[in-house]
Amino acid sequence: MSDLTFNKVAGAVLATGLAIVGLRELSAGVFATEKAEKPGYLIEVAEEASGGPVAEAPIDWGTVLPTADVAAGEMVFAKCKSCHTIDNGGANGTGPNQWAIVGRKPGGHAGFAYSPAMVEYGAKNPVWDFERLSEFIKNPAKDMPGTKMGFVGLKKPEDRINLLAYLHTKGATLPFPAPNPAAAAAPAADAAAVAPAADAGAPTATGSTATPTAPGGGPAGQAPATGAAAAPTQAN
Repeated sequence: MSDLTFNKVAGAVLATGLAIVGLRELSAGVFATEKAEKPGYLIEVAEEASGGPVAEAPIDWGTVLPTADVAAGEMVFAKCKSCHTIDNGGANGTGPNQWAIVGRKPGGHAGFAYSPAMVEYGAKNPVWDFERLSEFIKNPAKDMPGTKMGFVGLKKPEDRINLLAYLHTKGATLPFPAPNPAAAAAPAADAAAVAPAADAGAPTATGSTATPTAPGGGPAGQAPATGAAAAPTQAN
């Protein structure tokens, strides 16, 4: 290879290297990234209300169940179908068959291997009534520590009401309870408790304010009229 050819090749290699370095510096300037102060991933978490969790009002099952949306309850049960069947005589799956669950003994469905927690629960609670079912499906792990049921739960009361109304149509042996008059009267009592009391100086029907009177019949702060008879005094 002649010296001229070598110089051409060397020049081409050098020019290519300079071009690569220049492009890298240019791209670093255009697409500059800022280094995070702390490594990690941003995870957005819903903030809780400043006052903490709101206590759920007791459900009057005798009032809400007769008017519940059974069709909506069937749609809610779709979340349960991956583990439970609902037909009469249906097979057990990951969870027991749910036919006639309302009124059944907890842990009492034949042929299913229940957790010790469910067996113990059934020994203390003879019947799956509406209140017990609602509390369990609201948060199974919290209501029954040790249960095999890994479902996160139904937090909305209306979902549980509609679901239980639907389950009631599937062989339930427990009737709807009677409405609770005390539960219906509670909101009215609460409203009456916060009603403002009558003010002694409230405006009259004509829009004026009642003027307090002083002894003797005149307005407060005004002396009795001249000539008024003085009250007799007792003689010594």
